[in-house]
Amino acid sequence: MTDTPRPGPTTRVGSTYRVQVRPGFDLDATAGLTDYLADLGVTHLYSAPLLTATPGSQHGYDVVDHRAVNPELGGEAGRQRLVRALRAAGLGLVVDIVPNHAGVARPAANPAWWDVLRRGRESAYADWFDIDWDRGRLLLPVLADTPDALDDLKVADGELRYHEHRFPIADGTGDGTGRQVHDRQHYELVSWRRGDAELTYRRFFAVSDLAGLRVEDPEVFRATHAEILRWADAGELDGIRVDHPDGLRDPAEYLARLRAAAPAAWLVVEKILEYGEELPDWPVDGTTGYDALAAVSGLFVDPRAEGDFTALDTRLTGHPTSWPNLTHDTKLAAATRLLAAELSRLAALVPELEREQVRAALAELAACFPVYRGYPPEGARHLAAARAEAGRRRPDLTATLDAVTARLRDPGHELAARFPQLTGAVMAKGVEDTAYYRWSRFVALNEVGGSPAHFGVPPAEFHRFAAARQVRWPASMTALSTHDTKRGEDVRARLAVLSELPGRWAERVGDWMSRAPLADPAFAHLLWQTAVGAWPIERERLHAYVEKAAREASVSTSWADPDPAFERQLHALVDRMYDDPELHAELTEFAAGITPAGWSNSLGQKLVQLTMPGVPDTYQGTELWENSLVDPDNRRPVDFAVRRELLARLDGGDRPAVAADGAAKLLVVSRTLRLRRDRPELFAGYRPVPVRGRAAAHALAFDRGGAIAVATRLPLGLAGAGGWRDTTLSLPVHPVTDLFTGQVYSGSELLLDDLLSTYPVALLAPTDSVEAAA
Repeated sequence: MTDTPRPGPTTRVGSTYRVQVRPGFDLDATAGLTDYLADLGVTHLYSAPLLTATPGSQHGYDVVDHRAVNPELGGEAGRQRLVRALRAAGLGLVVDIVPNHAGVARPAANPAWWDVLRRGRESAYADWFDIDWDRGRLLLPVLADTPDALDDLKVADGELRYHEHRFPIADGTGDGTGRQVHDRQHYELVSWRRGDAELTYRRFFAVSDLAGLRVEDPEVFRATHAEILRWADAGELDGIRVDHPDGLRDPAEYLARLRAAAPAAWLVVEKILEYGEELPDWPVDGTTGYDALAAVSGLFVDPRAEGDFTALDTRLTGHPTSWPNLTHDTKLAAATRLLAAELSRLAALVPELEREQVRAALAELAACFPVYRGYPPEGARHLAAARAEAGRRRPDLTATLDAVTARLRDPGHELAARFPQLTGAVMAKGVEDTAYYRWSRFVALNEVGGSPAHFGVPPAEFHRFAAARQVRWPASMTALSTHDTKRGEDVRARLAVLSELPGRWAERVGDWMSRAPLADPAFAHLLWQTAVGAWPIERERLHAYVEKAAREASVSTSWADPDPAFERQLHALVDRMYDDPELHAELTEFAAGITPAGWSNSLGQKLVQLTMPGVPDTYQGTELWENSLVDPDNRRPVDFAVRRELLARLDGGDRPAVAADGAAKLLVVSRTLRLRRDRPELFAGYRPVPVRGRAAAHALAFDRGGAIAVATRLPLGLAGAGGWRDTTLSLPVHPVTDLFTGQVYSGSELLLDDLLSTYPVALLAPTDSVEAAA
């Protein structure tokens, strides 16, 4: 990594607050939050996608019309009202955009897709979508998996109908039965099961309802970005979050075009970096923060527990698990099953070689690729690593691997341009959406952008990471929770406590699993950890989570072929957690016993995330304790009235205890964000602050250029060792004030026993600057 500092964006974004704008919480409801967000201390609202999405969409990532704001959110008038409200509150706007794909689940809602279906290759929009027209008609996987499904086709109102599905009819082809009309169209309706294997258009991962867009075409870029860029040109948009750049044909070229079109915008990309991987030298301000999430959360995991949890996992499952072998197998399955259509399209680009051999070689290379996708110049190294590992695993493919790799190294070959789009999807589906649900050794580590095999982050490693960010990516986003995280930040913080009591956890979970067995012990371990991390959790939420998680794991049940018997057993186990008095009491007691240490971890990781180099994001609702699980659980409505009331109490002078209402977390969030907003010069650097004494390993402290953050880590171990005792923190020569307690400190050394007697965290700023801000 180069040490050359990067220039910052023209528009300064100090911090963001993510709101899942959606039907039911539209632009006007969002505008109603602006005074609260300003009081909280953020500088910018960070919104979910706002362009017209599939009717009823709860997330907005299935855009169907790029020309207008979603009418279900309030349309253009609603956006204008939001902009006025933001300006009145002194806030700016950051918007999520989706360049890689468009929603096609309801063709009539997407004018471009509808026209392509109607006119085929003659459509003015035929080049918008990444369609392989040479393979014949455009396949749409909507039919039931029965031989007579086409008999249900009907012609009505000039359209072809299949139950609730509507499709256009090409001019002059509408006479006859539904099947006869169907056979004359530019598209072919096929079984939903054929989608993964035979589709003729590129998708977002394996989601057939999301068709890939060809934004590498300048005309497509202009058409799909005109509205967003109009907002930027009008000064109504300060930042852009780019969804899934890895799916694009040429992300570097795309981002250069976007930067040229919006030169003043704060620009961040949802680029998932593997452990130790660097962001390419793109014209952006950084990532959306998963790299920071992994580093911060890992601080509160005790690395010394790795051996104990590995032994526990082996004992519970009956066999040792190799993370490299597991992820290889899940990635290979993703490439050859879920993404078989994309794999076949790539294999067809090497017609001079035997097709099945090429498919096997490409699948093996994708399964062995060490990162989501390679980019120059590091891409050559990653490809070499994948080739070496693929050759080790499949020596029978040596000749084909060599031939295919040679083409992948040729930047002029179509295979070299398309293969990276496959590797990212294979990594996401094989690891994030499968292996993370299979390897349950310690699920606090199974997070987007994380590395479950990397057990914890020592303070020295975090300091190196943070110092490098300050030099290279000072405006990159930091995050602890997003709409894509597998568990909310407070769930992970409580689960981190288990790393401090591995023996007790092994005894407890072993007893529970023996009394309430499940046919899949690895998944049972995931379930018990999740329950402990989120307890108390509403029964229906846990039921919904375990069904999704088990189907994602695809071991005992799956989305394609659910196993009713196993799922009945799974739901029966969840019900036992609530209905068996003894089991319920033990689960409640255990969760309650680790909750205070979990709160300490939550406050610590939140303070570190908010103060470290970068632009901190607060995901909606997480300014209080928030025990969400994977989506859609983490998109539940947020009670902002409670948050407003608590913030008013804090501003009235309350100094809350670290307790169940979460007010202590709100105190940390609001005071930290306000200091960053009002005194940005205190956050212009980074250096570790020395901590000395017998408990020094339990503290993390750094100076951002005047603001000093201090956090407690491994709180159970700290208590077991007798507390802070003689442990001290080095202070600057001038007096400093802790923004959480109001206490003033002076002198060169400060006892942590004094500093952290009220809260397990502290934020110190020069006293004169605090008084001036007040």
